[in-house]
Amino acid sequence: MTAARRERAWAIGILAGLGGLAFLPLVARRDDVLNFVFLILLSITLAQSWNIVAGYAGQVNLGHAAFFGLGALLARSLWIGGTPIVLAMLAGAALATSFALVIGAPAFRLRGAYFAIGTLALGEILRTTVGNVLPEISTLPTATIAGYRLAHRYYLALALAAVSVVTVAALAGSRAGLGMQAIREDEPAAEASGVGALRLKLTALALSTGLAGLAGGLFGYYHISYYPSHAFSPTWTFDALLMTFIGGVGTLHGPVLGAILYIVLKEYLAVRWVDFHLLIFGALFIAIVLLLPGGLVQAATRGRRLFARGEV
Repeated sequence: MTAARRERAWAIGILAGLGGLAFLPLVARRDDVLNFVFLILLSITLAQSWNIVAGYAGQVNLGHAAFFGLGALLARSLWIGGTPIVLAMLAGAALATSFALVIGAPAFRLRGAYFAIGTLALGEILRTTVGNVLPEISTLPTATIAGYRLAHRYYLALALAAVSVVTVAALAGSRAGLGMQAIREDEPAAEASGVGALRLKLTALALSTGLAGLAGGLFGYYHISYYPSHAFSPTWTFDALLMTFIGGVGTLHGPVLGAILYIVLKEYLAVRWVDFHLLIFGALFIAIVLLLPGGLVQAATRGRRLFARGEV
């Protein structure tokens, strides 16, 4: 089976699984179950968004939380003001994408670690600014709290996860996606062969930050109260990075597998070992990166090869 067919098969399988989850609110009446799956769905979108610019275009963005936070800030503000949440989320995504394109051209003059550090600094500047300008807790109006329904957030997260998977699947098999992968492997060689590196990197950045802005808008819609600066925390960047690398960077299904494993382990370890869960999770991540740099996707590939040889 060719790589394109495998990606298409994975896309169909993932979308079928997401379709099955549409019946979960009808079966599971407990909000804790819906909340757990909601976190997985939100994480899938966040991981896929980071995977576009880092996994396909090869640009390690450590300021991803800035675009997640911008989407959350604008979408929540508009929604509280009376704008329908879908329109508010689209506005948040547009703001995140616009900001990314403004800073994208000068930022892409930096290469490698310099680009990563520059984007990290950008994210921290926004987090500090928002924390100083909006230091108080953002709380929903009483009437809105009274009408809060987790199922509404769940279905929106489900739709957004499906959109992220379709976006990456369409990109992976497109001419632009192949050009991004060529840039990831060897940018000078790609440019020498006629690939417009800056244009494709900006395209990847726009898609990535647009999805991040939508995920941020969903986050703002999900919380009853939180500090606005929380959505700009670098935690969101490193969560996306961890999930993508655990699953398999530069693949369609890797971020999905990584998001599921990450949330399951994070929630389990946080309950089982409250004081040591971050240390344990850090050690597990280091082990995965050292032993399986290709993540769970590489592990599955190795398993299939061993099985085909009759060694398993």
